[in-house]
Amino acid sequence: MLTLSSAPSQAAAKIQRLVSPGGIEAWFVQDATVPLIAMEYAFSGGASQDPAGKPGVGNLVADLLDEGSGDLDSKTYHERLDRRAIKLSFSATRDHFRGSLRMLKDNKDEAYDLLRMALTSARFEPADVERIRAQVISTLRRESTNPSSLADRKFLEVAFGDHPYGRPATGTLDSVPKIEIADLKDYARRILAKDTLRIVVVGDVDPDTLGKLLDKTFGALPAKAELTPIPDVVAAKPPQRAFIPLDVPQTVVTFGGPGINRHDPEFMAAGVVNHILGGGGLSSRLFKEVREKRGLAYSIHEALLWMDHSALFIGNTGTRADRAGETVDAVEKEIRRIAEEGPTQQELDEAKSYLKGSQMLALDTSSKLAQALLQYQLDKLPIDFIEKRNAIVDAVTLDDTRRVAKKLWGDGLLTVMVGRAPQAAAQPPAATPKSN
Repeated sequence: MLTLSSAPSQAAAKIQRLVSPGGIEAWFVQDATVPLIAMEYAFSGGASQDPAGKPGVGNLVADLLDEGSGDLDSKTYHERLDRRAIKLSFSATRDHFRGSLRMLKDNKDEAYDLLRMALTSARFEPADVERIRAQVISTLRRESTNPSSLADRKFLEVAFGDHPYGRPATGTLDSVPKIEIADLKDYARRILAKDTLRIVVVGDVDPDTLGKLLDKTFGALPAKAELTPIPDVVAAKPPQRAFIPLDVPQTVVTFGGPGINRHDPEFMAAGVVNHILGGGGLSSRLFKEVREKRGLAYSIHEALLWMDHSALFIGNTGTRADRAGETVDAVEKEIRRIAEEGPTQQELDEAKSYLKGSQMLALDTSSKLAQALLQYQLDKLPIDFIEKRNAIVDAVTLDDTRRVAKKLWGDGLLTVMVGRAPQAAAQPPAATPKSN
């Protein structure tokens, strides 16, 4: 889940907008403190671009791109990565197909060349596909008896219905066996293109060298992606509850509801008041009410989650089956209280102080800085957002937080419980949410 964090403010002055000779753009922080280079990048698409009826295609592609490419089989490809201590990985989120690359400065040429091969000439050999497919299916089988996994999947299903966001990104036990090699190749062809590519590089490399590396790595990709349009969607309106029976010692509770979009003018106010409610760890209202006062759970957390076409607030906790109803009641009571009254001035001042001060410690490595800057790009924030962030936090008023608290939490909760049956836990399934 995405959280409100930022990079050290002194890094802002060093963020450059670099354009390669071939026209590939990147945000770049040159840092020779250590001889390392970290790159984060993303293409628009992600799991929302999986074919209808075949969720899990993007996830399988992410698992297979480094399983051999060009004239290198899987074993040889990984031996070359390991020999040079190159860390390369891919993942499919809801809206993006993301990649990460880490290397020592002296190994940059080989690292970028191995990435180029993975992106442009992945082999998708039948033996490799079946091996990775078996691993994914094994994970899905384990998740089918994992209460947290079941709760998260059901929550998205309740929230988003038949919208692509309601489908599991890793696929299902029904869909993954049906995915064909042609599906994988078609996904890679449609998604991996230059027009939606966003890149951040942090490390010990000069701009001219980096520009040439970017052209060699990404220059041969198609100019334009072929994306299926995804409609905006509003999550199902609370209050609603769902229950999944599972014979486990602890009942898992996932709760949430419609959130706030990243470019909503009140987004920062929402982030501040959400920190007070459930994002502030041991200091949050939910932690104090559910754990400290009532001893109902070991931990409880709640966060804002935003995507390209929707937004949620979502939280989770775990408790004894015979206290699950009491736990949900306590959460709902605290949600109602902050929706009706908002936070106190002291809570607001302490939250703002924490959120401003913590940015200096939030991103203490080149990898964390690269990840944060890529998220800013994906969120379409300005390149100097780090410099502006504290002033935006400072500008949040008590009236702002009270207004946005009512907007976020005034309708109550979507709640999913997984565990031994509590009395009257389940209600009829949620209605399908509307698309805009």
